[in-house]
Amino acid sequence: MIFITPIYASLIAILFVALSANVIVGRRRQRISMGHGGHDDLMKAMRAHGNCAEYAPFALLLLLMAEWQGAAHWYLHLLGLSLLVGRVLHAYGFGRARPILILRQIGMLLTFAAILLAALTNLALAL
Repeated sequence: MIFITPIYASLIAILFVALSANVIVGRRRQRISMGHGGHDDLMKAMRAHGNCAEYAPFALLLLLMAEWQGAAHWYLHLLGLSLLVGRVLHAYGFGRARPILILRQIGMLLTFAAILLAALTNLALAL
């Protein structure tokens, strides 16, 4: 039975909806139905949302496969927390009026670490 991946998938889904809402609010504020209309704040909101959409599903799929293959629960939590914290830090650091570069960098490092470690774990368990 799968118990751990749904926790992180649900938390990241909540983050994704919050990032989506941020884009919607920005578009309503600027009265833009498509694109960013040259507004930097809207472009940043769209990219923070897009970046989450680009990385999170792939990482969650790898986490799920590792769980299916019987990876240790503590290790799955480590991967899931790394992904979640990475996505939150990246979104927060990127979405600010004045981006916080170190938070973006740490966020991407944690995200890449989760993806790479989950990929290597899946290979090791599959072989």
